[in-house]
Amino acid sequence: MSKPIDDLLPQKPTSRLRIYAYSIEDRAHDGMLKIGQTTKSVSARVEQQLKTALVKNYTIHVDETAERDDGSLFTDHEVRARLKVKGHPKVALEWMQCTPRDVQTAITEMRLGQRLTGTHHETFSMRPEQAIAVNKTHAYFHSIWKEDMHAVPRFLWNAKMRFGKTFASYQLAKKLGAKKVLVVTFKPAVEDAWRNDLDSHVDFDGWQYFSKITGSDPTAANKRRPLVYFGSFQDLLGRDKAGNIKAKNTWLHETNWDLVIFDEYHFGAWRENAKELFEGEDESEAKKEIHAEFNPGLDGFNEELDELGEAETDFLPITTKAYLYLSGTPFKALATGEFIEEQIFNWTYTDEQRAKQSWQSTYPDKRNPYAALPEMRLFTYQMPDELVAIASQGEFDEFDLNEFFSTTGTGTGAAFKHENEVQKWLEVIRGAYAATQVDNLKLGANKPPFPYSDVRLLPYLNHSFWFLPNVASCHAMAKLLKEKQNTFFHQYHVRTVAGSGAGVGLHALPPVRSAIGNGHDTKTITLSCGKLTTGVTVPHWSAILMLRNLNSPETYFQAAFRVQSPWSIKNPNGDNPNEEEILKPVCFVFDFAPTRALRQIAEYGVGLSPEAANPEDAVSDLVNFLPVLAYDGSHMTQVDAGAILDIAMAGTSATLLARKWESALLVNVDNDTLKRILSDPKAMEAIMKIEGFRALGSDVFETVINKSEKVRATKKDKGEDVTATEKKELSQEEKDYKSKRKQIQEKLIKFATRIPAFMYLTDFRENTLKDVITKLEPDLFRTVTGLTVDDFNLLVSLNVFNSSHMNQAVFAFRRYEDSSLSYTGIESHEGLRHFGLYDTVIAREAD
Repeated sequence: MSKPIDDLLPQKPTSRLRIYAYSIEDRAHDGMLKIGQTTKSVSARVEQQLKTALVKNYTIHVDETAERDDGSLFTDHEVRARLKVKGHPKVALEWMQCTPRDVQTAITEMRLGQRLTGTHHETFSMRPEQAIAVNKTHAYFHSIWKEDMHAVPRFLWNAKMRFGKTFASYQLAKKLGAKKVLVVTFKPAVEDAWRNDLDSHVDFDGWQYFSKITGSDPTAANKRRPLVYFGSFQDLLGRDKAGNIKAKNTWLHETNWDLVIFDEYHFGAWRENAKELFEGEDESEAKKEIHAEFNPGLDGFNEELDELGEAETDFLPITTKAYLYLSGTPFKALATGEFIEEQIFNWTYTDEQRAKQSWQSTYPDKRNPYAALPEMRLFTYQMPDELVAIASQGEFDEFDLNEFFSTTGTGTGAAFKHENEVQKWLEVIRGAYAATQVDNLKLGANKPPFPYSDVRLLPYLNHSFWFLPNVASCHAMAKLLKEKQNTFFHQYHVRTVAGSGAGVGLHALPPVRSAIGNGHDTKTITLSCGKLTTGVTVPHWSAILMLRNLNSPETYFQAAFRVQSPWSIKNPNGDNPNEEEILKPVCFVFDFAPTRALRQIAEYGVGLSPEAANPEDAVSDLVNFLPVLAYDGSHMTQVDAGAILDIAMAGTSATLLARKWESALLVNVDNDTLKRILSDPKAMEAIMKIEGFRALGSDVFETVINKSEKVRATKKDKGEDVTATEKKELSQEEKDYKSKRKQIQEKLIKFATRIPAFMYLTDFRENTLKDVITKLEPDLFRTVTGLTVDDFNLLVSLNVFNSSHMNQAVFAFRRYEDSSLSYTGIESHEGLRHFGLYDTVIAREAD
């Protein structure tokens, strides 16, 4: 059900946390100060505390913000702990024996980042979904060990950011009774989270943490206490000039680990899409960014990973009892192919927001652990015709953001090719574009909310991220915003984070944090074409403006989720640890290419719930928690799931639809899948029925597996010692098995292209692959595809065909078919139960 626009634009809180200290002028409190915190007025808070005791002889000595320059907060608890370390005793609940100057000094030290370390004071428990993930993984590991005690099971947590993967991973290790845990990451920058959770929570008191940064010797660790070692793939995979394991890592490979955790594992499934995020950067800078994201030195590993399946662990010559994989990209579709359903725990944006809503109604008197996670809103705007006209592309004349923001020149000399139109766009987003002023006056109070004009939106635009096509467009925008006619934007500190001078990865973040400061006294606009779109947390960003073309929903939402980081104050008044003041209840994505944006929403929704009986239900589930409002040039209305799919599919031509059914994503030909086919006689028999496989021969699968594993084993064993002759032989072997793997893939894709032909002929209305399998006409299916229903069902169950991507293709075909038939005056499948569409076509041809 659509919500009123006012309900989708809640007032943005402006609370700030303050530390205070006061004294009571009597003998009982001589030399003592009460130290607390509040988001209220300090005088009001102190008066509230003392009025019941009728105390009036008090003095407030300290009233300071509890904010560091980077926007992070410290608490009254930390200030008192700092005073205690400095020798000032605690004499009552929040009373310390100290002077106002002592408190001011402690506050200054907290601002400068001087913190206590190694204190296990956190006592929070796992959230329900974390407990489910731990229990499901624990049960799966033990089910595998029960069958084979020497087996090495693996499990994937495919969970969006804020799931709490480090804390939950340690809880799994504890439940398993693990004494030796190895954490391997593609992003060394996440080490802080792994160390802090271990150092701060009471559940891990006594655990030992080691890494390259700690500098201490893990081989000298206490063997009676659990040990965690944190390392990067680059370091652990690194070898010396002779091709041997680095001497300093020998102990790692000689240790029998209880649990190995691969963090940020989504690089393997997602790296191709990651390139899209950085494609606007200079080529050399883009490579640096991708390497900063996924760690340099792994290019060869990347190529091999596509073929490995379970064998990717061969690249780490280590022994362990079990593997846990962690992915921060919340797309269930990404998990297909490498893990079966029993090996996956999913946690998506809709799961998170549903839990937030459910907790509030189920436990109204308890602190909601999801409360600070803002709900997203997507606002799309149809640009005026005169702006669209200069930058339209494709069969359906979609607004081309890359062309609209295209430039000439570089660096500070960059300028927009269509500068007059971009200037008009700046006026549009301020609601000040002259051509629409008369229309807005007619609409009165109902005029659409533009980002930088609506009073409800403006507070959320205090700190925003503008995602532009390339480095030059970032510089051109920075220059245009500074021009005299754009005085409105002069109140914002504009940071250009693009190109070689902006830093790589997390190193690009400090200037942005410095500009934002505490987030209350500043306003900023961050311009980027790829930097800071992954793996960063800036709580103050509340809005992102999508000003470039993005083709995949993975990359679109990976960037969009940058603005979903929580911003809140816990225990604002220091007297209720369950209280939390939310400073960012919602966040916004603004997009100016409506059709493309709605297509992303449609694909994202379907990708989040590939098992949904009807993809429209999956999209409906998503927009329940991610409302979409569309401005059509005169009105802004909330768009439901059906309309989103209709608009998204309106931009789908028969050519684009055909490409969906010719995609390599539809089939899996990795070694694990080929082994599953080989080990199942019925599957092998079914494969041989597919056109072209008899010519290839049944031994092609075994050839590909054996040759690929042989090449990999030789490269691993010999390393740098491989001779020129051997290298030539290996190269030929590699070409041979890759060519045969490609042929297998092509034959399977050719078969897949027959499915839409069958769907067109059958009477049934298919929404998903399951419908194709269970609701079809078996004789017709066999005639069109060459396989029986049982054959096809078996191959799908073995993951030969990627059900998630096929679901999307099936549904896209159905929507396209519906619209095509409706256009010609023929009803869709529904209602054609007695006179099939196939018969209709034949009858018309006969006439």
